[in-house]
Amino acid sequence: MNALLQSTRFSILDRSRTRRGQDHATALRDTVRFARQAEELGYHRFWVSEHHSVPGVAGSAPTVLAAAVAGATSRIRVGTGGVMLPNHRPLVVAEQFGVLEALHPGRIDMGLGRSVGFTSGIRRALGHDKDDAEDFAAQLAELLGYLRGDQRVHPGVHAWPAEGLLVPPFILATGSGADVAAEFGLPVVTAAAFGEDRMLTALERYRSAFRPSPWSSEPYVIVSGTVAVAETTEAAHRLLVSEAWSSAYSRTRGEFPPLLPAEEVLALEMTDKERAHFASVLRGQIHGTEEEVAVALEGLIDRSGADEILVHTSTYDRADVLDSHRRLARLAGPAAASTATAQAAI
Repeated sequence: MNALLQSTRFSILDRSRTRRGQDHATALRDTVRFARQAEELGYHRFWVSEHHSVPGVAGSAPTVLAAAVAGATSRIRVGTGGVMLPNHRPLVVAEQFGVLEALHPGRIDMGLGRSVGFTSGIRRALGHDKDDAEDFAAQLAELLGYLRGDQRVHPGVHAWPAEGLLVPPFILATGSGADVAAEFGLPVVTAAAFGEDRMLTALERYRSAFRPSPWSSEPYVIVSGTVAVAETTEAAHRLLVSEAWSSAYSRTRGEFPPLLPAEEVLALEMTDKERAHFASVLRGQIHGTEEEVAVALEGLIDRSGADEILVHTSTYDRADVLDSHRRLARLAGPAAASTATAQAAI
């Protein structure tokens, strides 16, 4: 077993994707069940996400879902990947995570993003627009002030029970997210899917500009991506097909559909535009046998200097997803159970 994989933490992000014929309640219950399985497999943390009015995604209220996950598990760290801060008031976010941390001390992560709603209609329903994302740094400063108990934006306002609880914040590196993370001295989460050259450039800036903070004394990098592991390369590739088609559909028609079985997707007569998007999504995703995935992950970790890999893999068959994560946990060995030499709070 490779020492590089053993010294890297492995975690899971689950977006509560629906399958064709499945309702949203089932998808949410599947997420909670999957979290228990991830804990048994030894993964370090389990995160849920925030999506509004997306037909194929049930995860719309991440702190509520994180509470259900934390209540159903006992050891694994639980958090959000992430709460989109422009959609919420910092006081409310601080209070929500304060409640989570008070109920599950030492297990809660506060992953934060700067994205706003998927469409203009969603943004109007949320009471925000694209310009609100530009206030992310100010919103983050206010939020962290509530946690530290030195609130300067609204003096005398307290976010009980969050005050004094150093719930570790993580910043999603969309837009200027990596620069904000460096300025505030926070761990950063970046996606290799947006282009490795861009990712590596952003990480270089992040590390060089990083300022130590009460939450992190040194840079901490989480690289997120799709990882599919199966008995054969072909079987692993099929695990990627359902989500790739859903993504291609969304880019051409403006909405995510529920996941379809791989064989149905492969039989579709796609337009040239759909096929181009479909192929683009599949490119660069890590998949294969355990040996092939180990080589690919070692290369990614070596190039990025990642402290942790955050895996988000969706396919139609939940059993296939679990098998893939079981194989990945076997590759990671003790690393999945948090043997990496990083700050204990993270």
